[in-house]
Amino acid sequence: MPIVYSVRFRGNCKAYHFSAGDMKDLQIADQVIVETSRGEEIGQVVTPAKEINDEEIVGQLKPILRKASPADLVSAERFHQKEAEAVEICQKEAAKFNLPMKIIGTEYSYDGTRLTFFFTAEERVDFRELVRELARIFKTHIELRQIGVRDEARMVGGLGKCGRMLCCATWLTDFSPVSIRMAKQQNLPLSPTEISGLCGRLLCCLGYEDDYYKEVKSRFPRVGKMIDSPYGQCKVVKVNVLRETVMILREDGSTVELSAEELAHGTAPIPKSQPGRLSETQRQALDAIVGTPSPSPQELPEATPQQKNGEESPQRTRRRPRSRRQPRSSSPARATTEPKQPQGNGESKGDSQATQPSRRPRRRRRGRGSSPQQGENSQKQND
Repeated sequence: MPIVYSVRFRGNCKAYHFSAGDMKDLQIADQVIVETSRGEEIGQVVTPAKEINDEEIVGQLKPILRKASPADLVSAERFHQKEAEAVEICQKEAAKFNLPMKIIGTEYSYDGTRLTFFFTAEERVDFRELVRELARIFKTHIELRQIGVRDEARMVGGLGKCGRMLCCATWLTDFSPVSIRMAKQQNLPLSPTEISGLCGRLLCCLGYEDDYYKEVKSRFPRVGKMIDSPYGQCKVVKVNVLRETVMILREDGSTVELSAEELAHGTAPIPKSQPGRLSETQRQALDAIVGTPSPSPQELPEATPQQKNGEESPQRTRRRPRSRRQPRSSSPARATTEPKQPQGNGESKGDSQATQPSRRPRRRRRGRGSSPQQGENSQKQND
């Protein structure tokens, strides 16, 4: 097993393993020169020499070159004082090229051979012309690295909602994934201003106690469930994870707080064939605790035969009845009313006979030998 030292770099909380090689006499807080993928860097020893397994090594194990000399420390401090001025110059040059980027910080190598700028941007930025201009100004190798909002908060630092320094800026080494489910698990308000950090992302501390909340809640019935307790059939109204207790609502409307051991006698839920209903006293006590009125037993719908047998009845949607169309008549009806004809006996016919549709007058056909003029004369005589 290799012998390594853990070395931490300036502005980074994470410690990296480096091979000790022939240097076995290093002490904690010693400044050393190590070889990295970016070149030579100066770092601080944070742990004594120790043996580790091969599984703990990430990537290639780099060696510790030597212990930093006083000249190396003076050079590193001199270039460190120039970093604030370099940030202002880089921001002005970026504005000249109309680049939508914000310079967060910069970092000089201990010997001044490399200058790295860290920036944030909402989209990808083409900064090739900016790099050439910065190389002309600083006369050294220039690197620009785009970082995220979490890395920005770690580099800048600040105070969190708890009043302490940001975890990412003090001791947090990696950013673990955080989801909104963790906030729901801990019964926290889901307002973005309440569960978001300075970076605008979900608080990293939401994941610190997530496993504990899962383990405690798995030992208790969920809120709203009817259970068989030492006090009879009761309803769970609250689960206190920090105290590891559950609050139940009794038949007389009083509440009792029980631990997992005290509740071990009757955590079995009521079968579906016996749907539990709250009494009037329980319902009033539950309204006082929760703050929302509960439906009375008369307002609750009765259980269907499927629900009494433990089955869920499928939901049915009511269909709108189709409107029946009236049958179309072969010939259009003309509702023209003719005047009633007086009868010989002085009586009038019925309404069915009095109201008759008007008939179209039949046109007389012209004879074959008749001329159009004769046809018109005959039509006038008929009229």
